[in-house]
Amino acid sequence: MAFIVGVVESRRSFLFMKFLHAADIHLDSPMAGLTRRSTIPEHVIRHCTRRAFVNLIDLAITEDVDFLLIAGDLYDGDWRDFSTGLFFNEQMRRLARPCILVRGNHDAASIISRQLTLPANVHEMSARKVDRWASDELGVVVHGRSFPDRHIGEDFSDAYPGPEPGKFSIAMLHTSGEDPGEHEVYAPCRIASLAGRGYAYWALGHIHARAVLHTDPHIVFPGNIQGRHARETGAKGATLVETTDQRIVRAAHHDTDVLRWARIEVDLDGAETTPEAAMRLRFAIEAAAGETAGRPLIARLVLRGATPLHAVFLGDPQRMEAECQDAARAAGADFYIERVLIETRPKAAAGEGAMADLAQAFAAGLDEPEAVQKLLQEFARLRADVPVVQGRHGGAFPRTEEDLRALMPEAWQLAEQLLRAGDSG
Repeated sequence: MAFIVGVVESRRSFLFMKFLHAADIHLDSPMAGLTRRSTIPEHVIRHCTRRAFVNLIDLAITEDVDFLLIAGDLYDGDWRDFSTGLFFNEQMRRLARPCILVRGNHDAASIISRQLTLPANVHEMSARKVDRWASDELGVVVHGRSFPDRHIGEDFSDAYPGPEPGKFSIAMLHTSGEDPGEHEVYAPCRIASLAGRGYAYWALGHIHARAVLHTDPHIVFPGNIQGRHARETGAKGATLVETTDQRIVRAAHHDTDVLRWARIEVDLDGAETTPEAAMRLRFAIEAAAGETAGRPLIARLVLRGATPLHAVFLGDPQRMEAECQDAARAAGADFYIERVLIETRPKAAAGEGAMADLAQAFAAGLDEPEAVQKLLQEFARLRADVPVVQGRHGGAFPRTEEDLRALMPEAWQLAEQLLRAGDSG
């Protein structure tokens, strides 16, 4: 008996804890650019963020976590109606354990005008100052601050008080960190500065791609829980953290998404016939479809390589897109194509040197700062002149040098097609 009591007391001396870190839920955000496309069934994309959030709560319950952290952008913006808030409260009651959240740039205090009383297990960090949530039973304390407004240019982390003695200390922060520019800059901070503050775990949000920036201490962007457009590719989910005696022993990604996005580059180099190109398409699509763990896959196909079919693709792009759609259907019922980009080039032949030189000069134009500024000014004027049409907006026009470089391959293909058409005439 004394031995058993000793074992029990020994186990009591160890403190085990689990928590789940999520961010960028964007509840009720639509799948960008897809609702008008007849090729993708409505049931595939309907309520994706809600279904992913249900998966998140299922994960928290199954893993029996002690609490859930949501590091900003729970909502995508002001609610259209109260159904968004009602859904969240319903899921919090199902969670039935603490949820601590901060607001980010999309759900800042100044943006969300409608409000519902939150369930008792939800603690929303203040937007006026750095707030605190603690559990003496777990030996944990969490610090964080919500965004009062959408645009925050200051480093919020400077005001965080630091760890509390004898506690497992967590800091929640919605921030662009040191992101090089893919996302807008909000509450920027230095990773080295965060690492030196003494917290055991920094629960970050805002960057939609999972990233572990540091491991001792852990500084983590979990990514968003559901990809919402063609640039948010791959598995999406949350980070499950396990601790023993106030030390992290595991911090692992867990999928929560209900559909996947992919960018599939198809090598058509040397393909001589359309059937051969179609076969390569099918191989590439089937390989990608096999990596989704049974989820629907929405793909952007990029056709590349030097092929004699280049002129055929440009001359009849609808046929090529139909070939891609047929390959997608052959791969299975849960594979859909968002867009086909034709970035092939003609197979090298005699007399192609001049065209290659032109292509090089075309691309080199973006290395001239003055040329870049003139192009951006022209697009800005064009954006101002184009009328707003429901479902489309001026966001499609390039605004930065990176946008221009992304458009360059398609622009050159169009220019090349016109040049060749002029030569043949």
